[in-house]
Amino acid sequence: MLVPLTNTPRDYAWGSMTLIAELEGRAPSGAPEAEVWFGDHAGHPARVPDGRTLGEWLASGEAPEGTPAQLPYLLKILAAGSPLSIQAHPSKSQAEEGFAREEAAGIPRHGATRTYRDDNHKPEIIVALSERFLALAGLRRLEETRRLLDIVGPATLPLREILDAHADDAQALAAAIAWILSPVAEPAVGAIIAAATDAASAEFADELALVRHLEGHYPGDPGIVVAMLLNLVTLRRGQGVFVPAGVLHAYIEGLGVEIMAASDNVLRGGLTPKHIDVTELAAILDPRPGPAPVLDPAPGAVRVFSGQVPDFVLTQLTAGPESTPRSAVSGVAIALATSGTVELTAAGTGSTCTLRPGSAVLITPDEGSVSLSGTGEVFLAEPGR
Repeated sequence: MLVPLTNTPRDYAWGSMTLIAELEGRAPSGAPEAEVWFGDHAGHPARVPDGRTLGEWLASGEAPEGTPAQLPYLLKILAAGSPLSIQAHPSKSQAEEGFAREEAAGIPRHGATRTYRDDNHKPEIIVALSERFLALAGLRRLEETRRLLDIVGPATLPLREILDAHADDAQALAAAIAWILSPVAEPAVGAIIAAATDAASAEFADELALVRHLEGHYPGDPGIVVAMLLNLVTLRRGQGVFVPAGVLHAYIEGLGVEIMAASDNVLRGGLTPKHIDVTELAAILDPRPGPAPVLDPAPGAVRVFSGQVPDFVLTQLTAGPESTPRSAVSGVAIALATSGTVELTAAGTGSTCTLRPGSAVLITPDEGSVSLSGTGEVFLAEPGR
């Protein structure tokens, strides 16, 4: 069975005024459009043709046998016109423990100081749809960060002293982040931002330009100094980033397709006016430095983006005059078109539907596989294989 899905963009302040409208081939709404959700998450569920939410339809028993009552993933179009907050997500066990603790404490689930809104983890992958997608992902190797701090100059001395006080790089970075986000660091953080705004370097030109960009959006925010510790990644169209539990990240600008485990658990680390729980962030943080976790599958009509998690896998299918890609479907899947005009055919029933950019369809498990014809691109979300 093929079930068309629709939803409206979410108007978060950081959303782009144009990118989703351009993808869908319509006039801009005049408001920021940040995300379009294709899933059954209660926060903003997609709808089926009769107007019910996808969650209501899945729970109704009308789907073929083997269709779960709840999806393990959430698929989105994301359009960042300005920087999102720096954040990390808990592991499954951390989420379960934190959710139970806050439930027992009676903290309202949608309260401003609530951290764990459910008991699930939230690994995620984003794949660039724009020609350029700017992101921060993972902590940079410490020897590179020290070179950046040397360029910024004497104002970074308090931060350097904390980094140099630990022989282990991960411990040094964890201590540095906790200090940056603490009230006691506020004068030093302001001095570091001011110095970095005026600094110049060929090696770190993009990182220093980002400092100035972030200062324009979040003046004096300690997250700007946290960002100086992270890998700056410029994705080309078709490249992705996988963010596992505990890894700090932020999306800066661009259009992408995102898939994640169905959760709303976010631990923020700056670039936000919202609540930051420094103690809990430190507890779930993975402070190990290393290269950004970029995904760049080999060119082809079928490209698989996987984080090796049970919740999801994302497959890019590209159809053209000499390419009619086919993909097996593992469990309930969602196909989202991102370019061209394509016809999707389901093997089990022979059902077909035409997809254009921004349109999506749910594929029930009984179909077994799907194929794509026409000229265009579709991303297929399904449970991990």
